[in-house]
Amino acid sequence: MCVLGSYLTLSALVWPTSNPTSAAPASIEFKVKVAPPDPILVTAQLFNQDTDPKKVNLGIGAYRTEKGVPWVLPSIKAAEMIIAQDPKAIKEYLAIDGLPELKKAAQELVFSKATLSSGRVASCQALSGTGALRVAGEFLNCQLGVKKLYHSDPTWGNHTAIFNKCNMQVGTYPYYHEATRGFDFDGMMAAIEKMEEGSMILLHAVAHNPTGVDLTKGQWNEVLDVVKTKNLMATFDSAYQGFASGDLEEDSYSLKLFAENHENLVLFQSFAKNFGIYGERAGCLSVVCGNEEEKSIVMSRLKQIARPIYSNPPIHGARIVDIILSDPKLTAMWHQDLKDMSSRMKEMREGLKAKLASLGNEHSWEHVTSQIGMFAYTGLNTDMVNELREKYAVYMTMDGRISIAGLNSGNLDYVANAFHAVTHGKTF
Repeated sequence: MCVLGSYLTLSALVWPTSNPTSAAPASIEFKVKVAPPDPILVTAQLFNQDTDPKKVNLGIGAYRTEKGVPWVLPSIKAAEMIIAQDPKAIKEYLAIDGLPELKKAAQELVFSKATLSSGRVASCQALSGTGALRVAGEFLNCQLGVKKLYHSDPTWGNHTAIFNKCNMQVGTYPYYHEATRGFDFDGMMAAIEKMEEGSMILLHAVAHNPTGVDLTKGQWNEVLDVVKTKNLMATFDSAYQGFASGDLEEDSYSLKLFAENHENLVLFQSFAKNFGIYGERAGCLSVVCGNEEEKSIVMSRLKQIARPIYSNPPIHGARIVDIILSDPKLTAMWHQDLKDMSSRMKEMREGLKAKLASLGNEHSWEHVTSQIGMFAYTGLNTDMVNELREKYAVYMTMDGRISIAGLNSGNLDYVANAFHAVTHGKTF
């Protein structure tokens, strides 16, 4: 049976008999339901169609400069110049598991020397975080028999879709506490206690998407204890290391904690945000195994899964990351880029909160500055989001999530006034 099922119909398929040139075969008619639109892409499309000169896009998850335009990091430009001038540079296929130098550099960003020296980490270059998640989902389900995944409520919208495609049951655990616009630690802990042994929990390493609400170090330690007690497969989505606080070590605390104290760990790394190479699709999937023998087996299976999906990963973004992380001067330049981006976003958070206060807005906006990373969960309801778009051409996702990177000194007053207009005197 075709995967399209009942939506595929053959209106007529009449092959010519006596005279093959007298009539052409009737066409095959496909009746397929239109797929639901992606909410983020729809937001971007509506923004692009808007002719209002004051329009502001707070929906897109990509860094923007103080002038509101995309930014290619200086460290990236320097690395690309090295590639362009390299007489030995080639464009041949990479191995299925990717560029060895990239995998080594990716591991060193997050794992301690003790973990690395154990030789237990199996890594495979992936098509950014999405590709890492998909390959891991196939591996965990088909090879390890992990059938149930739990992710935070809410989470990045693609998490559910990816693991559903891998034939895994997807459940959730409480995470965002709407009343306080903060973290529901008690709810999360109670939910973990009820998870089936051997199931998988998906955690955000830092700068939770979409809420920007993170655990404290003490809370991470408590989560580790219960995850170990329940014998859960711990998996981490790491898309913002260094981009959130500007400090790579600070942003990798949870990963190092689990890698050093829990045997079952899988990591999905994306270099889109922290290197600003969104379109290069550079990432890495790592599995911390029990020993080197297990590592060899896992590597063989990861390559077996990747081969029929995309055959091998792209080379350019991988080389960029490798060159930057293997050159001390470029590494230092990249670290400064991270600080520049994270500090500007912190300034925008503080600026939005201060502007709303100066307008006399009666609501507390403390959550805007207590959250971290690219996104802020404003708490604005659907009616407010619609009003902002229709009256003020301020665009965001329908759950009230905004990209802090979309704010700048040129639009901060306008956005604050729009927020004040739709929230003043209202409960939300």
